[in-house]
Amino acid sequence: MIGKSFCAATLLLAAVPAALAQDAPAGVEITVPGPEGNLAGTLIDPDPKAPLLLIVPGSGPTDRDGNNRYGVAGGPYRQLAEALAKRGVATLRIDKRGMFGSKAAVADPTRVTITDYAADTRAWIDAARQRTGRACVWLGGHSEGGLVELVAAQNPQGVCGVVLIGAAGRPLATIMREQFRGNPGNAPFLDSALGMIDAFEAGKHVDPATLVPPLPQLFPERVQDFLIDEFRYDPPKLAAALKVPLLVVQGDRDVQINPGDAQALAGANPAAKRAIIPDMTHVLRIAAGEGFAASTATYGNAALPVAPALVDAVAGFVTAKR
Repeated sequence: MIGKSFCAATLLLAAVPAALAQDAPAGVEITVPGPEGNLAGTLIDPDPKAPLLLIVPGSGPTDRDGNNRYGVAGGPYRQLAEALAKRGVATLRIDKRGMFGSKAAVADPTRVTITDYAADTRAWIDAARQRTGRACVWLGGHSEGGLVELVAAQNPQGVCGVVLIGAAGRPLATIMREQFRGNPGNAPFLDSALGMIDAFEAGKHVDPATLVPPLPQLFPERVQDFLIDEFRYDPPKLAAALKVPLLVVQGDRDVQINPGDAQALAGANPAAKRAIIPDMTHVLRIAAGEGFAASTATYGNAALPVAPALVDAVAGFVTAKR
């Protein structure tokens, strides 16, 4: 399977005109005002007439390049941005408030919500349009970033369209219940976990002291507002309400989000397009085989490029005539 993938990639590269096969243009650091300090991002703009994709990062301490301290290395978002630049697509990839280049935006990066991130996305949309003169910006959210952009795009002003990459197609409460019930090792604290999820879903906080270990360490009080806010959102309902074009992209070797999520998102919006990328994992790279180990081996392998078919799908969607 991997041999076929690399052969296909080689053929694609051989067909690229020499002018497009050159190195991607250098990125430029730009900032916009945040709540307490600036938000920061990197703009790669090969052509002022090209479509511009705002890359919204996934969950946790994930930086604008797509790296995080939990093992993702090699910058999959940076790789995607550079590959898109060679296809004539501009990108703006950003750091979340309170983290990395956007550290000054808030004092405590855990005191945030999906609603906050969506507000920051709207600020980036406005800033990108003003800086580049574009009428609208495409939103490209990965993983949790997909939910962020679905919320932000409920206001279609300045939004060309939405690209969801490895985004959940179920409410977070549903996913968490499935994950807790699906692991037999969670039996000692399963009832406590399910009660906690019920409380968050009802908009209530939980005293960590009442939870069975290790739940107090996983769900301290400071992160509960984030979870309560995220539990309010139903991704398919948000997708159904979009007034702009939608592309849902999913790798079939993603062990975090599955093709059923992509089907739920695309199925909610009759005008949506869907692309299932063969062998692609959650970090946008090609796995050498099936199963959990092969998929997660791509996370820290900086030598692996992003899946060529992902680049094709995104570039084709944002450059299509409508």
